[in-house]
Amino acid sequence: MNPWLEQLIVFTASLIANTFSALAGGGAGLIQFPVLIFLGLSFSVALATHKVASVALGVGATVRYLKEDIVERQFALFMSVIGVPAVILGSFAVIHIPDDIAKMALGLLTMSLGIYSFFQKQLGQHYTPQHRDQQGFIIGGGLLFIIGFLNGSIASGTGLFATLLLIRWFGMDYKRAVAYTLIIVGLFWNGSGAVVLALIAEVKWGWIPVLLLGSFIGGYLGAHLAILKGNKWIKRSYEIITVLVGLKLLF
Repeated sequence: MNPWLEQLIVFTASLIANTFSALAGGGAGLIQFPVLIFLGLSFSVALATHKVASVALGVGATVRYLKEDIVERQFALFMSVIGVPAVILGSFAVIHIPDDIAKMALGLLTMSLGIYSFFQKQLGQHYTPQHRDQQGFIIGGGLLFIIGFLNGSIASGTGLFATLLLIRWFGMDYKRAVAYTLIIVGLFWNGSGAVVLALIAEVKWGWIPVLLLGSFIGGYLGAHLAILKGNKWIKRSYEIITVLVGLKLLF
């Protein structure tokens, strides 16, 4: 394949994947990761390359969301402290996890998130903080740790779990939950996982510049659309993305 055409395909896939991911609160690997494999990369190289590039999604979304001032620093720190060690552990453990079993279980669970959201009409439409006491943070932190571990070991979809957890357990609306997911998961969790995978696996560095550009632009654009459209639009996007990610993992 012509190298310029190859770069164009990679950039386009990254832009589309990260725009939808920033809008729905996860799922960039739905398009970007399979495209990297389609273009000839092995699973491990595609995973490492995808993780490195996905950091720019968090950067682009952060640039846009910081203008809105809806992220609480203490809660963001809580998510980072819990999630980053879990992501690092997951990144080291990925080579020991049976891929087919993990994908099937994750696919079914991811689809169930979208179905659950669809039937819960008022889910994430209003900001009603809850479980902010010690017990609530312990339980929520434990669940975030599990999601962080999966984030380090699975190519796509884990941001969607974080988004729903923030809504269902901590009482956030979709707009606020997506902001936390994109900033903390997209930037700090993915950043730590990218560093580990870059050290222990091969990365297709020749594609990284266009992937970073597509991720950054897509992250900013998706976050901008989420802010403009509001909770109902984000909720519907989340439901569509979760079902598509689940189907992709299953088949």
